[in-house]
Amino acid sequence: MKVLKLFPGILLSILIAFVACFIESLLPIHLIGSAVIAMFIGIILNYFLKNTCVFESGLKFTSKKILKFAIILLGLSLNITTILNVGKMSLMVMIFTLLTCFGGGFFIGKVLGLNWKLSNLISAGTGICGGSAIAAIAPTIDADDNDVAYAMSATFLFDMAMIVLFPIMGKALGMSDEAFGIWAGTAVNDTSSVVATGYAFSEAAGDFATMVKLTRTLAIIPTVITFAFINLRLKRKEAITNRKSTSELKAKFSIKKVFPWFILGFLGMAIVASVFQIPTEVVSATKTASKFLMVSALAAIGLNTSFGDLKKSGIRPMVHGFIISALVVIVALLVEMAMGIV
Repeated sequence: MKVLKLFPGILLSILIAFVACFIESLLPIHLIGSAVIAMFIGIILNYFLKNTCVFESGLKFTSKKILKFAIILLGLSLNITTILNVGKMSLMVMIFTLLTCFGGGFFIGKVLGLNWKLSNLISAGTGICGGSAIAAIAPTIDADDNDVAYAMSATFLFDMAMIVLFPIMGKALGMSDEAFGIWAGTAVNDTSSVVATGYAFSEAAGDFATMVKLTRTLAIIPTVITFAFINLRLKRKEAITNRKSTSELKAKFSIKKVFPWFILGFLGMAIVASVFQIPTEVVSATKTASKFLMVSALAAIGLNTSFGDLKKSGIRPMVHGFIISALVVIVALLVEMAMGIV
């Protein structure tokens, strides 16, 4: 009976995911990823749907459980050995951009008066890998669907501008294919945007940007674990403030409950892909399945997101996303220049 209650919400999410993937396939250039399209379709439907109770359980299951499973599957598409070889050249750039995102993002979020969850989701999306990082960190810190939707929107809007501006700036600066690939791979957010930006410059730059981007994806692992412990600490502090007993605290805040176990599955899949010779067809099918499930999860998040609540947040999250993204672009370029890559 419980499974039947999940069915309507899961089915609706999957249907929206199919529509989003179809819309993406019609685009001459992949400027907008299907995950973003699905989320916006969900938000629009949320506005018109009067009774969402019948979908509630399934949408929650899709946006939480299926999302985690999609992250685990994503690990199989990451060959750690290959990524680390490419990552040697881009590692220093990535370290500085991640410090910029989370260090600068903390202070900018404070100045703009954003809650810490939304601020860090935007920083993660900008610093690591757009929607995938936001999707991985959201369940770890118990982020609201509205925060997820706003963080996705903020990173997506900046990506749209970068796809057009990056190749123009790269050519104006006389960058090599390798230098541009590192720059795009470390400064542009979402995977589809990195691919579009890199190949708009040249095929070689596109190949290199994609590999650098996959290297960035590995940063999901320590970031999710770090935020799990930050969230644990804040919950403990809140409970102490509310004068809960020691036994209640131990029951509620055990490491078993708050540790993001799904990230170990992600890491395990990546290790399997690195140690064993997995057939290309299997890897490709797994990556496609992971992407589709993630699109379904983002559709569910959109369906749980109120447009009215997004409007209440105002323009501050967008300003946060713009400032952080602009800083990352500048820092990545400066580090490359200091290393003599440009």
